[in-house]
Amino acid sequence: MKLWGIDLGGTKIECAVLDPERNLEVVVRMRVPTESVNGYDHILSQIKKLIDMVAEQVGERPRKIGFATPGVLEPDSQLMKNSNTTCLNGMPLKTDLEKILGVPCELANDANCFALAEALMGAGKDYHGAEVVFGVIMGTGVGGGLVVNNKIIGGHHGIGGEWGHNILEEGGEPCYCGKSGCVEQVISGPALERFYERASGEKVSMKTVLERYHAGNDEHAKATIERLLEYYGRAVSTLINVVDPNLIVIGGGVGNIDLLYTAGYERIRKYIFNKGIVTTPIVKPKLGDSAGVFGAALL
Repeated sequence: MKLWGIDLGGTKIECAVLDPERNLEVVVRMRVPTESVNGYDHILSQIKKLIDMVAEQVGERPRKIGFATPGVLEPDSQLMKNSNTTCLNGMPLKTDLEKILGVPCELANDANCFALAEALMGAGKDYHGAEVVFGVIMGTGVGGGLVVNNKIIGGHHGIGGEWGHNILEEGGEPCYCGKSGCVEQVISGPALERFYERASGEKVSMKTVLERYHAGNDEHAKATIERLLEYYGRAVSTLINVVDPNLIVIGGGVGNIDLLYTAGYERIRKYIFNKGIVTTPIVKPKLGDSAGVFGAALL
């Protein structure tokens, strides 16, 4: 049986079909725009349209489908929550998908799907025996997913791995989650850009901030990258103290910054509850933007 996965993003919906008999070879990949401004029912219709298109290409219908979703399905109420595609919140997405598609559907947060795909198909293949893998997303937002023995740990409330919404900076910026100073409001790309803009009076991208830091002639860029490294060290040390994973994989645009794996790694030593000893492999992902849809298929 082929494995079908859908990555439900804010701007695009992607479907991938994998063949487990051919080492998870990709049979077909296809995308349609999400067009979330048109509302919840329109998103459902876009998903159905995409499934129909892919089924025609593959020559068979799916028997079940995995979905990587923004936000998460509340285990008790079976309603969506915490989604930045806000029209999904409070909706019975799993029930409605199964109704319109006529097959069982399995839903997981997109960060969890990222972690699962990297554990099984990506960076985890280089670390055989890594029973506990934590996938970190550091980009426009900050999130995480936890995989133990090749299985996503969704948790009692469905929020397992939500690393981005713990308080990192007392009295920091307010977050949409209701708290202030969350990890996401400190070391996400937009948060770091805001920090630089307040200090310099100039609005630039993180790419430009990093270039200016390496040029060595911009004190505000230096302060911004120093802030990233210091708070990254604190946040990751807490993650290691609580979970102590065998492998951490960092995705997202901020995760591409090489300093995180050198100077940032040294900052973790300052805060870890292990006499300054850190041996956890912390690596970049291998699957790029395919991780979400591959993880969905692996559900």
